[in-house]
Amino acid sequence: MSYESPSPASHVHPLLVVISGPSGVGKDATLARMKKAGLLFHRAVTATTRPKRPREEDGVDYRFISEDQFHQMAEAKQFLEWAKVYGNYYGVPKKEIKEALKRGQDVVVKVDVQGAATIKQILPDAVFVFLISPSTEDLANRLKQRQRQPPAELNLRLNKAQEEMESLSLFDYVVVNYTDKLDLAVSQINAIVTAEKCRVKPRVVRL
Repeated sequence: MSYESPSPASHVHPLLVVISGPSGVGKDATLARMKKAGLLFHRAVTATTRPKRPREEDGVDYRFISEDQFHQMAEAKQFLEWAKVYGNYYGVPKKEIKEALKRGQDVVVKVDVQGAATIKQILPDAVFVFLISPSTEDLANRLKQRQRQPPAELNLRLNKAQEEMESLSLFDYVVVNYTDKLDLAVSQINAIVTAEKCRVKPRVVRL
């Protein structure tokens, strides 16, 4: 019995990996650890109108722009998707995703659950990964430690997280992001990407 292996050029296509999850679950920290681990991917940096937090770097964590700039980009259809979340605008840049995929690079984007649902409609062949905390109590502690906020806002974010859990069926994979175990989450995401590269019928993202 003999067979021919599929040509890598024809079989393996660059992936668009969409990472989502509730506020405070550790999406940014996970992406930073993925980069530190040397995983080869292009991260599409989200544009936002929210103020820059301490230790955040413009162009690395987010692209911090004014509301006028954001609306101009939205009107020019430069975002794959955009939304207003907790009073601030967030948008995923379409051009840099398209260029990276054209180069054959896997692309990772980070969006909220609403954004993931929008991308799912536009690009159903993307890979959708949902990050969750091991418990509601764990998520509450993360939110408290991340920034000072009034109890009303904390409760709003926790209630929103519960609602977002109902959207789990939109995703292909779920990864539990344990506190102080970022490497475990990163290894699981890497395993997901590896498995996707081995699909008999590969995902082909056309943008």
